[in-house]
Amino acid sequence: MKININGEFLDRRDAKISVFDHGLLYGDGIFEGIRAYNGRVFRLDEHIERLYMSARAILLSIPVTPEQMRDRVLRTCAVNRIVDGYIRLLVTRGEGDLGLNPLVCKDPTIITIASAIRLYPGEVYEKGLRIVTAPTQRNTPNGVNPAIKSLNYLNNVLARIEADHSGCNEALMLNAQGFVAECTGDNVFVVHRGRLLTPPLDAGLLHGITRGVTIELAREAGIPVEEKNLTRYDIHTAGECFLTGTGAEIVPVVEVDRRMVGEGLPGPVTRSLMAAYRQLTRTTGEPVRDPDADPGVQSG
Repeated sequence: MKININGEFLDRRDAKISVFDHGLLYGDGIFEGIRAYNGRVFRLDEHIERLYMSARAILLSIPVTPEQMRDRVLRTCAVNRIVDGYIRLLVTRGEGDLGLNPLVCKDPTIITIASAIRLYPGEVYEKGLRIVTAPTQRNTPNGVNPAIKSLNYLNNVLARIEADHSGCNEALMLNAQGFVAECTGDNVFVVHRGRLLTPPLDAGLLHGITRGVTIELAREAGIPVEEKNLTRYDIHTAGECFLTGTGAEIVPVVEVDRRMVGEGLPGPVTRSLMAAYRQLTRTTGEPVRDPDADPGVQSG
């Protein structure tokens, strides 16, 4: 595996950053998780745009252009011969000192990793996932805004620990008003009386790219989509429930808080959207260039 740090490819054992990097010391940075399918990087431009929006939100100046960042992702995939894989793109504030002051960090650190990922075993997509509501509340927009995909994921980690302690693979997180926000790593959808419902962005959730694709696919299929505040009651009484995320894709949920969802199996709307999503990911995206066939590609 070759990892790109600040434009230089390094072996995994040599890919290191300073212990004084603010990303390590304080979670001061941002990231994106991106997928490649069938030799193509899916929704790359949307991920790059969200990365730069997160950077702007935390006043982090990225020293390369979006076009250079885009090429760096593609080059890293090519060097690692990625056909179906996962890309983790990180930008930290860079090396500073032990203090909080970000002004001492002069050079951001940009890390690009292209490898494999498998969040859930294949049987979960056939039989469904069990989730539980976490006691840990989702961060509020007035604190660390969940719209910022920051390196500080302790809020989500704590909720995931609570899920693990309950014997579940994921945790539902509520906002300060008691409405459903999202899960620890995924957005939430339910099907109720033929309508697809999902929390609105102002409920305190990540602006999920897979979430957006799912809404597009549903509307193309003629399924009414509504963004509205949801309570646990809405989740517990839904006919179907599923989660969306870059790593998870579209994964059905069949049990919430020990309550069976619908018939206890992935429902027809969920299955149809899963199939449409898989088809889309296999046929669209930015091609990964062969580094031998295209040696002129620059890493940025």
